Amino acid sequence: MKITPERTVGSIVAEDYRAAAVLTKYGIDFCCKGGRSVQEVCENKNIDQNKLAEDITTLLARDAKSGDDARTWPLDQLADHVETVHHRYVEERGPIIQQYLAKLCRVHGERHPELFTINDEFNACVGAMASHMKKEELVLFPFVRNLAKSERSNEPFKTPHFGTVENPVNMMMEDHVAEGERFERMGAVSDSFTPPADGCATYATAFSMLKEFEEDLHLHIHLENNIMFPRAIALERSLAHVAN
Repeated sequence: MKITPERTVGSIVAEDYRAAAVLTKYGIDFCCKGGRSVQEVCENKNIDQNKLAEDITTLLARDAKSGDDARTWPLDQLADHVETVHHRYVEERGPIIQQYLAKLCRVHGERHPELFTINDEFNACVGAMASHMKKEELVLFPFVRNLAKSERSNEPFKTPHFGTVENPVNMMMEDHVAEGERFERMGAVSDSFTPPADGCATYATAFSMLKEFEEDLHLHIHLENNIMFPRAIALERSLAHVAN
């Protein structure tokens, strides 16, 4: 995406709605005042134009990352990727979507009561994911990294307090199922996050962000359920067998 001083902020979001997250972070109204140029809003808010453009470019590049090659990564690299890309994504994007949904409930809730269901479900998702990710970062991922280190150094690993890696893995997979079902419920009441005919630009942006959040969650879960977890279980068994 080319971001020039004369380009309007509304056109930036129109080209790629993900840029809305950065504009919102800077307090830039791209909806009602979307016809203003980048130069104008940056001058009015004392924002560095180059920094704004860099943040948008970085976000779009980061979000475009794929997990297609993750099967070849060392386990500790895979854990680092999930934590730095997908965990940080949830932490950064979740509060922004919550703000949008709260506004939609105030403005459109009377005509579209399903917004309150979506708002409640998403707020629950953000809370559940915060707890889920903390468990991974403090318990599961450190052990996964230790397994990878033991494999490279040919040194035995210390048996964790949770017995075997399969125990926290099973807990995390149960959480994944719960969040997948939560998004299915949200999609069911919103026609797969399709904004209604009377929805404003904020409505469309919020639903686009929800779609993207769901897509990132799917990739996040794929990397763990289908790649990281099976490999960690297999590696733990292999190292235990060698030690015995």
